[in-house]
Amino acid sequence: MWHRLGSSLDDPAVIKALPRYVDIVKRKKMAKFIIDKAILADFDVNFAGDKLWALHDRLLQRYPSFEADFDRGIEHKEASKSFLDLKAELGRGIMSNCHFCERGCRVDRLGGLKGYCGCGGEFAVSSCFPHMGEEPELVPSGTVFTSGCSIRCIHCQNYDISQWHDKGTSITPDRMKVLVNRLVDEGCKNINMVGGEPTPNAWLWIETFRNIDRNVATVWNSNSYYSKETALLLAGFIDVYLLDFKYGNNKCALELSDAPGYWEASTRNHMDAKKYGEIIVRVLVLPGHNECCTKPILNWISKNLGEWTRVNLMFQYRPEWRAKERPDMRRRLTQEEIDEALRLARDAGLKNLVH
Repeated sequence: MWHRLGSSLDDPAVIKALPRYVDIVKRKKMAKFIIDKAILADFDVNFAGDKLWALHDRLLQRYPSFEADFDRGIEHKEASKSFLDLKAELGRGIMSNCHFCERGCRVDRLGGLKGYCGCGGEFAVSSCFPHMGEEPELVPSGTVFTSGCSIRCIHCQNYDISQWHDKGTSITPDRMKVLVNRLVDEGCKNINMVGGEPTPNAWLWIETFRNIDRNVATVWNSNSYYSKETALLLAGFIDVYLLDFKYGNNKCALELSDAPGYWEASTRNHMDAKKYGEIIVRVLVLPGHNECCTKPILNWISKNLGEWTRVNLMFQYRPEWRAKERPDMRRRLTQEEIDEALRLARDAGLKNLVH
């Protein structure tokens, strides 16, 4: 059992970047999905999609005032039909014409079809446990690894999960509720939705949390390659966005991850994460990519998200899966590349690094 909060939550740099998350873990504030349940959403499932989205937009604009009420201790009863219910209904609509990720396959997953990611109508869970290897402020983190991914990084270190070598165990949202509650009972500070990639399971996660009554922080651990509609569903639902920022340009993203338009999607979703929640950015330094990727990424973060943004500059690259197909990706980082990446972070003015 993990019950100690640990000194990381008292670290001034953590508090500066993630104040609300710290208060949720310390039981001083409520997780966003709990607040969503108290926001009345007067809708009919027969409403047209554009009418449902218009209602969602109005409630999202009002969400900060509801959150402020909860923060002041003003009690609200759970609504008979809530903002979280509305998100679930909108997510169900996307499932039948799937465009959770930026790729937008438009397949009917509720009808049994599968797109690029290979995901179906239920979770495919690879593993579920209290993770001690995440950022210090997150551990123990209740991680749920699900199979499938919206991109194909040739160097993927979880390729067995992302590329379906591990088929996972098919699990419904009702069963996932049991797993989530177990992780909370084991003392996890948060529920960490990861993969593979959580994006194809956005609707399933919302469905799961409709039936969770434990006050636990939600963490969206993503490659950042998700659609505008998915970003809206996550807004006011996710407490901490743990986002990869993989590439500093679209050429590298396409060649190494088959992710067209990655830069536009990633920058847009990082900005939305800053607007609607709190954010930790992961930057995996790749061999030979400091100038084309590391440098523009770190500069963009400092300029657009702020110098105190929590950034995990990661140096654990190793040539996994198909990386050896490319001569430039067959090796680990040199000490010179590591030192250069740290210098680039300092030059960008970033003051809240984890590495």
